[in-house]
Amino acid sequence: MSIFDIFDRISTNSPAARGKIEYVIAGLGNPGMEYDGTRHNAGFNVLDTLAAQLGESIDRLRFKGKTAEVTIEGKRCLLLKPTTYMNNSGEAVVQAMEFYKIEPSNLIVICDDISLDPGKLRIKRKGSHGGHNGLRSICELTGSDDFPRIKIGVGKKPHPDYDLAKWVLGKFGKEDAEKMKTSSENACECIKLMVQGKIDEAMNKYNS
Repeated sequence: MSIFDIFDRISTNSPAARGKIEYVIAGLGNPGMEYDGTRHNAGFNVLDTLAAQLGESIDRLRFKGKTAEVTIEGKRCLLLKPTTYMNNSGEAVVQAMEFYKIEPSNLIVICDDISLDPGKLRIKRKGSHGGHNGLRSICELTGSDDFPRIKIGVGKKPHPDYDLAKWVLGKFGKEDAEKMKTSSENACECIKLMVQGKIDEAMNKYNS
């Protein structure tokens, strides 16, 4: 490797070269191998898919979460997987937002939704937490619900009396797992549009 190659690598990886973080993209879920592949970890799965597409790993411990700094469509973004467990997701999100001085409009949250069938997406500009504890935590700790989010369908409970915690912490069958793979890839395309300010296009193309 020549001195010019070394200089180029240093320059490319310097903070000035990387630029200021413009978006915080938070995928919600629970840490730990026992939760891998569960319905509640749909947000984690989307970020892992996106990171893989970008040739990155979400493994730097910051802001009570695992993070990666990436460039998406020319925008510098922080990928954030809170390690606070779902119900305290806001603790990680608010730390990252405050550090980078990110407004709610530049926060994108990805989470599971039991009201949507597996593989379906719903992109929203803003809205209430709708009973989702991860969104509730973010709304309460940021003091705002004015942030876009991508909801990933994981399917309804088999019957009304089925325990909700057991359902969201359960894993997908083979057929639904394939649908979730497709929905994660579609969610990545949504994120790429949203950081360009094309949320309407994302909604029109991917909302179910």
